[in-house]
Amino acid sequence: MFRPAAGLLGAVALLASVAVQAAPIPSQMIERPAAKLQWLDKVTARTSTFTMKVGETKAMSSLRITLRACRENPPIETPESAAFLEVTEIKPGEQAEQVFSGWMFASSPALSAMENPIYDVWVLGCEQ
Repeated sequence: MFRPAAGLLGAVALLASVAVQAAPIPSQMIERPAAKLQWLDKVTARTSTFTMKVGETKAMSSLRITLRACRENPPIETPESAAFLEVTEIKPGEQAEQVFSGWMFASSPALSAMENPIYDVWVLGCEQ
C-alpha cells in the first residue's frame, strides 16, 4: 500500500538532516591589535585613512577617537571586521561630549554609525 504522507515526511527529514550538516558552525572572532579607519570632514570634503592600535587615541580635527578593540572573522568564514570605538568631540569653550561609543562593522557601516553633522568615522578592517 502506497502512503504519500510517509514518503513526504521521510523526504522532509532527509532535507532537514542535510541542511543541519551544511550549516556553518559559528566560531569566535579573532582579536587583532589594530584597526584601519577612515574619517571624513563633510564641510571640507577632506578624508583620511589611518591605522590605530588598540588603546590608542587619535585626534582628528575636534574629534578624539579611541580604539578599544578590533575583531575579525577567521579566514574560513565570511569576511567581517568589527571595532569598538569611543569618539569624543571637543569644541572650543565647551565641555567635551561623547558622540559615539560602540561597535562599528566594516561590512555594514550604517548598522552602527556615528551620528554627527560634520564628521564621519568608519571601520575599514582590522590589522595584524
